[in-house]
Amino acid sequence: MSDRIYLTRDGYNRLKDELYVLVHQTRKEVLEKIAEARSHGDLSENAEYDAAREEQSQTEARIADLENKLSTATILDPKQIKTDKVYILTSVKLKNLQDEKETVEYTLVSSEEADSDLGKISVRSPVGRSLIGKSVGDKVHITVPKGELHYEILDIFVK
Repeated sequence: MSDRIYLTRDGYNRLKDELYVLVHQTRKEVLEKIAEARSHGDLSENAEYDAAREEQSQTEARIADLENKLSTATILDPKQIKTDKVYILTSVKLKNLQDEKETVEYTLVSSEEADSDLGKISVRSPVGRSLIGKSVGDKVHITVPKGELHYEILDIFVK
C-alpha cells in the first residue's frame, strides 16, 4: 500500500498503543488458547482449536496492518494547518441549505481516526471528499446513500 496516512499525534499514539497490546498481550493469550486446544487431542474435529487458529490469524493480520500504517504515517501538526480552504484536520461549519436553521460541524480526519459520534469524518467519505479544497461561502452538493445534502460553508477553523 502506497497510500499516505495522515494522523494526529493522538491518533498515532492510539494505534501504537493498540499494536503494543496486540503484540505483548493478545498474541500470548491466543497462543495459550491454541496450546490448550491442542492438549484436547484430535485436531481434525476440534472446534476450539480452529477458533483459536482463526483468532491468531486475525490478530497477526491486525498487527501487520498497524505496523504498515505506523511505518507510513505522517504526523500532522494542527498549528501548521491553513484555514483558507478545507483540508485534513480542519473543522468546518456548514449551513444546511434544505433547513436554513440547521448547522453542522465536522472535522476532517484520516479514515483511521474517523468517529462520527465525535463529528470526525474521513476525508475519503462522500462528505469529506466533497468538502476538500472548498472555501468559506462555497455551496456543496453531496450525494450520500440517503439522498442529497446541500450545504454552504460558513467557517473553516482548526480546533
